[in-house]
Amino acid sequence: MPQALRDVYGESLRKYGKANEKVVVLDADLATSTKSVLFAQECPDRFFDVGIAEANMVSMAAGFASSGYIPFINTFATFVASICALSAKSLIAYSGLNVRLIGGNNGLTGGYDGATHHSFDDINVMRGIPGMLVMSPSDPVMVDWMVRTLIEDYKGPAYVSLSRSGYDPLYQPGESFTIGKAKQLRDGADLSIFAYGLSVYRAKKAAEELAAEGISARVYDMFTIKPLDCEAVLAAARETGAIVTAEEHSILGGLGTAVAETLAKNRVCVPLETVGIRDCFTESGAYEDLVREFKIDVDSIKQAARDAVSEKGR
Repeated sequence: MPQALRDVYGESLRKYGKANEKVVVLDADLATSTKSVLFAQECPDRFFDVGIAEANMVSMAAGFASSGYIPFINTFATFVASICALSAKSLIAYSGLNVRLIGGNNGLTGGYDGATHHSFDDINVMRGIPGMLVMSPSDPVMVDWMVRTLIEDYKGPAYVSLSRSGYDPLYQPGESFTIGKAKQLRDGADLSIFAYGLSVYRAKKAAEELAAEGISARVYDMFTIKPLDCEAVLAAARETGAIVTAEEHSILGGLGTAVAETLAKNRVCVPLETVGIRDCFTESGAYEDLVREFKIDVDSIKQAARDAVSEKGR
């Protein structure tokens, strides 16, 4: 049974946060949705519900971090990229503070909440802030690793784009990950697919179905969008000759843009197809219906792969 990534996040925050008295958690009146409520139940003296005051929440987190604490702030990703962005840039990133911004309900996973609550620009905004680590987990094992790493190991400002939903696990418990290094899930010779978040599951499924057509697709989980694993991108371009990026985000400023920048900077010319939300607003609906409507589903990834392979050698 697939686990919702937000549920895993809440459990991991409770588990690792309880063990470290420096962890404090702030939420903007969304604790039952972001699942920070699980930490609140375990450690009520280190939980702060600031109400619908997201910018103030980030300012409070900066104060906590300046006093030696490790604050986790929680709200929807669309609000992190908008209401929280000024404070995240000027108070947290500018001073290099040890704050974790957790953007829940990323992409289209807000479903019926619609365009105002869907997040299709959070990666764009957060990767533009100097010094900000930007990550997005693809499965429960990775979520747990990210929470533990952000508490126990990593120092500095960090943003995590987190899904409300979830698919079947991609990794076994105990799997190792490294910040800034893509995880290769599948080998292939005809093209490489880079994805993050729930798009990784869809990319892997697309690759499996493409194999039946005689197309061999390599799949990477690019869970760290910033810093990007440029070595993996260049190796994929060199070894497979074509690239597809897949993300539950706008095609403007996200993973596709980051990969294109890497290829251009290194003067590498290979076919590149980007699967993502086009330059448009989204709408209300059931999650999987929206995934199909905005063409970030398995079939769309497969078609992008066919297009990229067909461009090779032209």
